[in-house]
Amino acid sequence: MRIGNAAAEQAQHDTYGSIILAAMPMFFDRRLPRPGDAGLFHLLERLGVFAEQSAFKPDAGIWEYRGRMRVHTHSVAMCWAGCNRLAAIAQHLGMKDRAIHWSDVANKIQSRLLEQAWNEKRGAFTAAIGVDELDASVLLLPEIGLVEAGDPRFVSTVDAIERELLRGKHVMRYASEDDFGLAESAFVICRFWLIDAWWKLDRREKARDMFDDALRYRNRYGLLAEDVHLQTSESCGNFPQTYSMAGLILTAMRLSRSWEDRYWHD
Repeated sequence: MRIGNAAAEQAQHDTYGSIILAAMPMFFDRRLPRPGDAGLFHLLERLGVFAEQSAFKPDAGIWEYRGRMRVHTHSVAMCWAGCNRLAAIAQHLGMKDRAIHWSDVANKIQSRLLEQAWNEKRGAFTAAIGVDELDASVLLLPEIGLVEAGDPRFVSTVDAIERELLRGKHVMRYASEDDFGLAESAFVICRFWLIDAWWKLDRREKARDMFDDALRYRNRYGLLAEDVHLQTSESCGNFPQTYSMAGLILTAMRLSRSWEDRYWHD
């Protein structure tokens, strides 16, 4: 049993972009009573500076590796996303100079990442710059807008992840050994990331089949754990896991027909 969490002492550079993305609706969602203003934007810019400075520095990554530091593709991508959204917010607020600045920063990060994270030999965007290993988190690249889902490099990445990280209908975070050896369980959210990727690539029958199977791992209250053991199919890890539940809900929304489709269209 693993006791304790080392994340408090780790560097995870994806968090800068995550916070900016979480705040972005405050500037664009007209339903909110108090929209974001220039003051909030300038606070977020401080995070953007950290994102710019940290994008290509090694960190523990989304999976919180304890024994190694790398320039993780997902972390760089989230730094890009934060800077990209700052440009959009600045444009929305009429701050043209700041929009140009953050757009330039984002473009530089994007160009360098797409060049260095693409591994021609593996035919995929890999887990980190300069490695051959695959990682399910790169399935999020179209979700945040870094690449188009139809980009041949992303399509090839999805195919590679299917070949190497799929275990039956479970999806591994990665297949290599980590600080605790080879994983014995699959991280539930990764399944939903692959389903979403399949849906974007019009592999919809596979996506629905995988989603229907995922429902089997809920408990009587409809809750999901963090992991599913590959051999026993038992739920394990944190329970209930918000990551898993958010994945379930968001993927269900993606796969569902709208009420307009149901009642007004064939």
